[in-house]
Amino acid sequence: MARPMVMDVDTGVDDAVAIALASRLDSHELVALTTVAGNVPVEYATKNTLTVAAWLDLDVPVYRGMSQPLARPLFDAREHHGYDGLGGWTPDVPQREIEAQSAPEAMICLAREHQGAITFACVGPLTNLAVAILLEPRIVDWVDRLVIMGGAFFVPGNTTQHAEFNIYADPDAAALVARSGMRAEWVPLDATHETVITRDAWDRLASSEDPGEVLVREVTRRTLTELNRPRFHLHDPLAVAVVEAQEAVQMTSGTVSVDVGAFDLGRTRLTEPVAPEESSQVARHANPDVFNQIITRLLSSSR
Repeated sequence: MARPMVMDVDTGVDDAVAIALASRLDSHELVALTTVAGNVPVEYATKNTLTVAAWLDLDVPVYRGMSQPLARPLFDAREHHGYDGLGGWTPDVPQREIEAQSAPEAMICLAREHQGAITFACVGPLTNLAVAILLEPRIVDWVDRLVIMGGAFFVPGNTTQHAEFNIYADPDAAALVARSGMRAEWVPLDATHETVITRDAWDRLASSEDPGEVLVREVTRRTLTELNRPRFHLHDPLAVAVVEAQEAVQMTSGTVSVDVGAFDLGRTRLTEPVAPEESSQVARHANPDVFNQIITRLLSSSR
């Protein structure tokens, strides 16, 4: 029986691909999408999430979340995702209204409803989850699995020398989640930089009419053609693949901490756990064979 899953997204281009992949998992059923400011402001992230859901014909509620980091100004990534967040892709699809509840409230209610069985996949800044923990500390025990796309532990960051974007965008939220007692599975740049769509693979999607493949082709077009980059990194899709099969990455255990001071802001560190309950898991490398088997559910034409 499929287990319930909530995806927390700041929908830019790789979030869109991750949502499409999440809709094709065997082991989990997507029961909610929550949005947060990150790659783009939350208004755009929410609109993009509704667009992606409509394009994929997903009957999944969408909850709008936090518009600002816990304690700092908003820092976005529009230079990578385009001003709108979807690389300029604007399909003409009807959109539902967002739900009345806020994202943190929805997280709490869904975790309470599915205690011990629900998975949270957080692929944007961790603001919503941090607020949910502050509002209802028992959520820490209600969530069965927490998979986080974020961090750069043993490789350089993509925002500063040491910091990955999702963590740098709200380091205070990430630090709160890291010390909350939730035994998370972190999927950082260490592993995600090993998962890509190449220009050759993208070219093989040219004639596809599959909605998922069309979505991937169009949201990555700007990166691979206008910006002329040789590859598109599948950061968020790898986190979704880990939800389906943890074997998609090679994990190591330890205690995760996040720097919130001016020096090395947003840096993620892994140390030996003081006690077993403080231990989380961090992906050191991707397992390409397992990942390719999972991503093929979405991108069979590109393989």
